[in-house]
Amino acid sequence: MADVLRFTLRQHIALFVNRYTLIGRSIDGAEGSVLAHAQQKRLAVRKHVTFYSDETRTEPLFGFAARRGLQHGGAYDVTDADDQPLGEFRKDYTRSLLRSTWNLRTREGLTAVGQERSRGVAIARRFLDSTGGADPLRYHFDFVTGDGLVVLTSERQPTLRDVY
Repeated sequence: MADVLRFTLRQHIALFVNRYTLIGRSIDGAEGSVLAHAQQKRLAVRKHVTFYSDETRTEPLFGFAARRGLQHGGAYDVTDADDQPLGEFRKDYTRSLLRSTWNLRTREGLTAVGQERSRGVAIARRFLDSTGGADPLRYHFDFVTGDGLVVLTSERQPTLRDVY
């Protein structure tokens, strides 16, 4: 997996759960092998997602869970297969009023702030959300360290199913 620099997270339609497949991409952008499968219960009180090495979901790799139930956004702990902490991410509510903003911290001490790349798209998405309309817009997050290094980029494609 050392040669994998990009990933695609693809949602699959299911009745009572959200299912995802994590796919590696090579340096040239070609789609590689499936790296993990995930499942999340819909309408769960406490968000919890576990990524597994197999479709039968018997061998966990890593996961994340909300620290508290019934929160919109909030703080999430990321853990490895043995439930040991890898890091955390949390929403910055004040900065998210105009553009969604997340703070990321790893066990090794790396910190980064992720924010929607386009202020215009962020405002348009808030308008669409308030009207109850569908969100056909692409949106991108860039996670940047304090010294300006981009360490993670997340790009959502405008599809019916989530593709990041």
